[in-house]
Amino acid sequence: MDLGFEGGFDVLKASVNEQIHPDWIEKDHGNGFVRLATTRFKTVFANDLNEKAKRIWVRNFSKTGHHPDEYHVASVVDLVKAAKNGTFKFPAADVVTGGFPCLDFSLSGKRKGFQSDKDHNGIKLVGETSSDENRGMLYYWMKEVISIVQPSVFVAENVGSIKSLPDVFAKIFKDFSSIGYSVQEKTLACINYGVPQTRVRVIFIGVKDTIKAPTNIHPIPTHGDVLGSDSSLSFFNENKKDIVTAGQAFASLQEPDESSDLSQKYLSKANFYGKHMQGQTEVVLTNPGPTIRAEHHGNIEFRRLTKEHGGKNLHEISAGLTERRLTVRECARLQTFPDDFEFVFDGDPSIKGGGPDAYRAIGNAVPPLLAYHIASRIKELGVIG
Repeated sequence: MDLGFEGGFDVLKASVNEQIHPDWIEKDHGNGFVRLATTRFKTVFANDLNEKAKRIWVRNFSKTGHHPDEYHVASVVDLVKAAKNGTFKFPAADVVTGGFPCLDFSLSGKRKGFQSDKDHNGIKLVGETSSDENRGMLYYWMKEVISIVQPSVFVAENVGSIKSLPDVFAKIFKDFSSIGYSVQEKTLACINYGVPQTRVRVIFIGVKDTIKAPTNIHPIPTHGDVLGSDSSLSFFNENKKDIVTAGQAFASLQEPDESSDLSQKYLSKANFYGKHMQGQTEVVLTNPGPTIRAEHHGNIEFRRLTKEHGGKNLHEISAGLTERRLTVRECARLQTFPDDFEFVFDGDPSIKGGGPDAYRAIGNAVPPLLAYHIASRIKELGVIG
């Protein structure tokens, strides 16, 4: 979300609808990629529990003048408590963004909701799990940050399946609305915004009650018209572009053993386990890619499979290419990260050996292009002072 809000990064030209956003492209590289214009937003604070995620953040954001001290490796619970007792201060901000943990709401998790069996540091709980400080309650602490910072706008993200827990969803919406913000939520299908991936996410956007919020503050779909786009926007159909495919995203990438990009060289070496397990399928190049997950445990999808394992890209196998899973870079491209955003790099051996921490960082992220849509929409509606 930080990268998307700041802009100034490369994406596939096919991912940008110039009819709807003619001012987005700052430079056309002539190779199928364009550079998006920078925005007026600048990240002033970031935090996560994961030290390895910080190393990736610092590696990349230091290139644009950010200081490592802007990133705090700490639980938001501890930061809020410190802010309330006067030993810590959040910086002033016009916008607060965050993705509160989805593991307790996702269909691929245990779906414990507010009764998570992990605490806010991710440590297994023994006994009572209904505390406000468990992992499933971390949205509450994001709400507390918003209450302290008092931004004009906040943006919160979570998995689409959170809506299938209606009591949980209703409480989150009510709590976000109780602190002086007019809140709108919408299920956004990433493929409707030029992202070559079937990712679906719920986005909450809150605008301070003192600011007149438009009826619809969410971004307008620019590609396709499926999986959660608003039917009331159907008059944009004549301007919409085709959805972007995995094949388009992977174009120009060399095979891992030929590439000098460490994020393309590193990939999960997990064997094919059988179709009964998640992730044992081959990416269909003529469709958008699958949702990139953070907790893959060796189940990241395959770039290609042999005929024996149900593969369809057999012309590649016949040409001598081997059965393998998606590389770190291929996953990053499906998420719309630019190729100069490094996930595996010299000097950080903890994210080598197949790059599990790199996959996790990518899977946990909001696609930068989707965040760019949200940031641009907020800017054009004039809800920031």
